[in-house]
Amino acid sequence: MIPPFRKQFNVSFTPEKYQTFLRRIDDACGTHVQFRLSETPCFFPKELLHRMAEDGKDLIRQLVESPAYRAKSDESIPPEFKVPNEASHPMFVQVDFGLVRDAQRQLHPKLVELQAFPSLYAYQGTLAQAYIDVYGLDKHLNYFLSGLKAASYRALLKQAIVAGHDPENVILMEIHPQEQKTLPDFMLTEKMLGVRTVDIAEIKKEGNQLYYDRGGKRVPVRRIYNRAIVDELQRKGVKLVFDWRDDLDVEWAGHPNWYFRISKFSIPYLKHESVPKTWFLDQLTRVPDDLENYALKPLYSFAGLGVVIAPKKEEIAAIPAERRPDYILQERLHFEPVIETPFGGTKAEVRVMYIWLDQLTPVLTIIRMGRGLMMGVDHNKNMEWVGASAGLFPE
Repeated sequence: MIPPFRKQFNVSFTPEKYQTFLRRIDDACGTHVQFRLSETPCFFPKELLHRMAEDGKDLIRQLVESPAYRAKSDESIPPEFKVPNEASHPMFVQVDFGLVRDAQRQLHPKLVELQAFPSLYAYQGTLAQAYIDVYGLDKHLNYFLSGLKAASYRALLKQAIVAGHDPENVILMEIHPQEQKTLPDFMLTEKMLGVRTVDIAEIKKEGNQLYYDRGGKRVPVRRIYNRAIVDELQRKGVKLVFDWRDDLDVEWAGHPNWYFRISKFSIPYLKHESVPKTWFLDQLTRVPDDLENYALKPLYSFAGLGVVIAPKKEEIAAIPAERRPDYILQERLHFEPVIETPFGGTKAEVRVMYIWLDQLTPVLTIIRMGRGLMMGVDHNKNMEWVGASAGLFPE
């Protein structure tokens, strides 16, 4: 979006540099990155990223600081997944924005969704730095928010995840981690913080204690950095030795209940200029005639699973009454293609990543580029200059 940076990058780009970049990322992660990486980073004005970061903070606080919403969101947590000893606020939150032009052709960030769940906190900084190094970009370009640098960011992340424990007793918990596309982030988390990735199905329990086996040694679990998504647990029928409702002798690096409280469930309750019109399906008094301008979304799916763009009235009518509270109908955002590429204007979705310890702190951005109906990989197949990217800005 910053014309001099954009033009210089596009002119100097070569496929050979891109292949070097891909090899650099795989080598840094110690495994192959399975999702598509864009050929280019995105250059954003610092002021625009600051506005998105501040808008996201407003949205998060609006929910967390409202006793009425806290009470209402109790119904979003399935009883079988309600974990005791809930923290007063989430530790990790993601807020996704698209860039939309108004009638006066001014660009504005609009909320896509928000989620109190960890994202690629170890991986994203590595990705951004690789763009700068491999392509020989301006060394004054930055990617950390809130004045953070590599060392202060690592210290903040360590405080959030490890929290003074022996890293051996802190685990990154995931469902069959070796099969996940986010494995590069898991491996970089271990490299950065010494935290082991443990399959949730391999965790053992004795009394109210959890432990895992490492090289024949029984290792107690004192703190969990949870990356296991509930709907995936249910879809895969994963059997656990512990119950989420157990009063376990364990700390949570990001309490699991917030995954439900701050989610697509939250959007109809938000009041902010960045929030598109959104209704719970069971509270919709009349289905709009212009459904081509709406998207139907299940509340607790990940990576765009189950989202229907421009749904038909029959598709909405086919959802049974008992399932309708689990869907929202949302005004569709028409992202502006603000990134100039050799294949034409390309859209960008900006995820602002937050860590909340003493204060709510925006730390990094994740960018997804696309020219399809949606920003996910499945909607941008057989395209170039799309995929996962990094947001860079000049200081």
